[in-house]
Amino acid sequence: MKKFELFRKYREIKMNPYIEILRPGNALMGAIVIILIAIIDKTFNIPLLLALLAVFFETAAGNVINDYFDYNIDLVNKPERPIPSGRISLKNGRNYGYLLFALGTICGFLISYLTNNWIPFLIVLLADVVLYLYAYKLKSTPLIGNLAVGFMTGFGFVFGGFTLNNESIILTSIFLGFFAFVMTTARELVKDIEDMEGDKSEGARTLPILYGEKITAILAVILIIIDCALCPLLYFYNIFGFYYLPIIAIAVLLFLYSALLIIKNQKRTTAAKVSKYLKMGMLIAFVSFIFGSF
Repeated sequence: MKKFELFRKYREIKMNPYIEILRPGNALMGAIVIILIAIIDKTFNIPLLLALLAVFFETAAGNVINDYFDYNIDLVNKPERPIPSGRISLKNGRNYGYLLFALGTICGFLISYLTNNWIPFLIVLLADVVLYLYAYKLKSTPLIGNLAVGFMTGFGFVFGGFTLNNESIILTSIFLGFFAFVMTTARELVKDIEDMEGDKSEGARTLPILYGEKITAILAVILIIIDCALCPLLYFYNIFGFYYLPIIAIAVLLFLYSALLIIKNQKRTTAAKVSKYLKMGMLIAFVSFIFGSF
């Protein structure tokens, strides 16, 4: 009975709507980029810990405020989410998002104060603006919204590089940031295909709604191929060592398989599957960065 009670309590914690709305897996994936930068530079300190927290809070804040503005769309596309399901009120969702933005901004300020380098703080302020504008307006703007999400994902690497404030790691972080920017933008295009039904009901002007699923899929595939072509350069330019190659090869195969699926079929179910595969591929790519640093 005691074990059952502990399990029940664990499930309650796990299913708490205020945790669920953060999309913690997503937020942690964002924070992982800081750990990757720390491993690549073989450095870990208080500013990097604060950077990790800042990225987690900012990503979580973006997820929460996005759910606040997407309430009507999610009633169609994702009715099980905390706000459309009624487990969190609109007002509480908005205030929760503001709190998370504030926590991320405080972390950015502390990084700059401790390192006497105000670029990280400015990056966090820029993230606040872009994430809010994305949720409020940019998401429904064709391609611009997709680029905004890709930009913020890639910017996490750059943020880590400037937190360390070391010229060589800054250059590496920019290269990795570009890789993440391109693949995330491709995934966002695929997600737009997946979410067409709900987006149409809200009058959103996403790329697949305006120009069709096929054109959107072709653009996503072009971006995926660009990133796959970039992957070997990280080895040839001595950013990563030999152990990077076999692991990134798995990610590249998954990326190319995803591209093949979405170019052949743009159904909602296929787009959902491809979106998951691209996310898995990015996680595998991140693992290759770690092993390539040894």
